[in-house]
Amino acid sequence: MKTMRLVVAGTPGAGKSTFVQTVSQIEAISTERAATDQTAQFKKKTTVAFDYGRISFGFAMDVQIYGTPGQSRFSFMWDFLIQKAHTYIVLVAAHRPNDFRQARQIITFMNQRVNIPMVIGITHMDEPEAKSPEEILLSLGYMNRLQQPLFVTVNPRDKHSVLEAIMASMAMMLSESNFEQLTTKKVVSQPAQSQRSSFYQLSTRSLSRDF
Repeated sequence: MKTMRLVVAGTPGAGKSTFVQTVSQIEAISTERAATDQTAQFKKKTTVAFDYGRISFGFAMDVQIYGTPGQSRFSFMWDFLIQKAHTYIVLVAAHRPNDFRQARQIITFMNQRVNIPMVIGITHMDEPEAKSPEEILLSLGYMNRLQQPLFVTVNPRDKHSVLEAIMASMAMMLSESNFEQLTTKKVVSQPAQSQRSSFYQLSTRSLSRDF
C-alpha cells in the first residue's frame, strides 16, 4: 500500500477541521483551542497546529490528511506541512468575500514553496450570501478561464462530498507525469485518463464497502 499525504488549507472557518473529522477512518487528531482574536466572532475554536486524519482506498492507497491552521500567524505550520505533501486542497468559504484576499495569499504562499496538484474546494454554498464559483475564482486572481485550477463545491459535514473532493485531488495527482516517481503500480504506465478511471473505480469499490 502506498501512503500519500494530502494537505487541507484555507481561511479560518472555511471547514478544514470539519473536513478532516468527517472523513477520517480513525479518530481524528485535533489541536483546536479557544479563539482569542477576531476569529472568535464567527467560531469558538481555532486550529493552532494541525488536524490529522487518515483514509484508505482498498489495499492500494492510504491517504494521510493534514488540516492546517487558518491564521497567517501560524504560517510556519503551512510551510512545514506543505513541504511533505503530494497534493493539497484549499477551502474557500463562499459566503465570506472578505476572506477571499487571504485565501489568495494562502494559494500564493503554497505555490511559492511547492509544485504539486491543487484543488480549490468551495464551501458554504448553501448560505444566502454565497458568491458563485466564477466570482470566487476571479477574486482569487484567476482571470483566464483556461488557467483556472480545478475546483469543486464541498460540504465539509457530508462524508461523500468530502470524499469526492479527495478523489478529485488524488485523480489530479495520478494524472501528473511525475507521479511515476512516487509509485511502482502498473496503473501509472497507462495514459492519464486511464489512471483517473482506474482510481475512481477503485475508490467506488472501496466506498461501497467501507461507507
